[in-house]
Amino acid sequence: MFLLRKILLGTLFIGTVCSAQTPSNEVRKFLKFDAPVIALTHARIIDGNGGATQLDRTIILRGDKIEAIGDSKLVIPSDAKIVDVSGHTVIPGLVGMHNHLMYTASTHTDEDEKLPPPGFLVTELAFSAPRLYLASGVTTMRTAGSIEPYTDMNIKRLIDTLKMPGPHIDVTAPYLEGKESIYPQMLWLNNAEHARQSVAFWAGQGMTSFKAYVNISEAELGAAIKEAHKHGLKLTGHLCSVDYRQAANLGIDNLEHGPVFTDSEFVPNRKPDTCPSGRDIAASWEKLEISGPEVQGLIAHLVSKKVSITSTLPVFESFVATRPLLSKRQAELMSAESLRSHLHARSSAATNPQAAAAREAALKKEMAFELAFVKAGGLLIAGPDPTGNGGVLPGFGDQRGIQLLVEAGFSAAEAIQIASANGAKYMGMLHQFGTVEAGKRADLVVIKGDPSQRIKDIENVEMVIKDGRAYDPMKLINSVKGMVGIR
Repeated sequence: MFLLRKILLGTLFIGTVCSAQTPSNEVRKFLKFDAPVIALTHARIIDGNGGATQLDRTIILRGDKIEAIGDSKLVIPSDAKIVDVSGHTVIPGLVGMHNHLMYTASTHTDEDEKLPPPGFLVTELAFSAPRLYLASGVTTMRTAGSIEPYTDMNIKRLIDTLKMPGPHIDVTAPYLEGKESIYPQMLWLNNAEHARQSVAFWAGQGMTSFKAYVNISEAELGAAIKEAHKHGLKLTGHLCSVDYRQAANLGIDNLEHGPVFTDSEFVPNRKPDTCPSGRDIAASWEKLEISGPEVQGLIAHLVSKKVSITSTLPVFESFVATRPLLSKRQAELMSAESLRSHLHARSSAATNPQAAAAREAALKKEMAFELAFVKAGGLLIAGPDPTGNGGVLPGFGDQRGIQLLVEAGFSAAEAIQIASANGAKYMGMLHQFGTVEAGKRADLVVIKGDPSQRIKDIENVEMVIKDGRAYDPMKLINSVKGMVGIR
């Protein structure tokens, strides 16, 4: 069953490409060009394998595949469209592993700054998010939890059939959440059997991954993991009531965010199946050293159980008041209400310097954990989690995540590998995409400058090639100005 499901998953990603469909007018207006054979000449390549930069290379694309890569002596087909990319760097299409098709809604607290019923609401970004991901170089993504699952599935179908622009999508089923969540749009599980039934239902609907959330119980999580694996699918978790070690023992495949903000195992006197406050989790990690026996023991346990970690540094950075605000370009993309809400949250955080310092320290500790996890042999993948206080935008957050991985101590080549090849590896699809290699899918990002020397150049995306078609990032970005947060 597991092998069959892997084959089916592969079909979901490549089936529409192989059918050689004609792009709709809605897609075509965002293409720089759509030639059957393309030759990118004089390219600098960071190939996603974590190694040295390749200089002055020629990349031949034929259809949706990379046909050949070589030096200046490589024979260019006579019918190729030649694109000189001197001064540019080619990297693999990014594989975003925590990339929602939704956005944190505007703040709606009452006069006492409390959240009234029904709770915290989020908005589906069916129109703007796919365009921004693609424009930023994300050619494959996992939704990491659905609020509008049928919308997400239909977005995938529309993209796959070239009716709208966007990345390849691994659609995650609705969140598996415990009782009394602050999110009324999530499923609140009643018991372990309810969890199993939910996984079975959504697997039958065509969902290709699952995500557990903070209040799920240990029994519910165990049942969900077992049922997901029965269908050959993986389950990740943003956990709290269940700690990292418990989840690893249950067979979870992936853990979201890293432990400094989410792992509750070190909270004193923690009650079973109960999520401590974020303040208590933060306090428990303040006392720990990454090099200490507790954390090193956790890392060793996760690695031994083959549990990967998703780095989501951008969403945590957005809560640090001393960190940079949104760029002017990003602010222009947001709706007026979403921008107001985010700036309100940032200004509130800025009034407490002590809290800002604590958050900065926690962010640095999370960075140190991720570096130690990889050095110990763990698989680190990446995604920005465009939620939180609204300061992380789809696509832009993926680029920022790479920069923060470099700040954490990874080389630029390693950070790009985490954001591309590692995601493909987690999905069992590295043989098809995730690196710049002959025979793989023609998913590439052309960047002005050299991120290996100046990591901020990762933002200078001038062309995104998905399935061999070259998209214009600025046209995609300009088409959604003022829409982030509302559509």
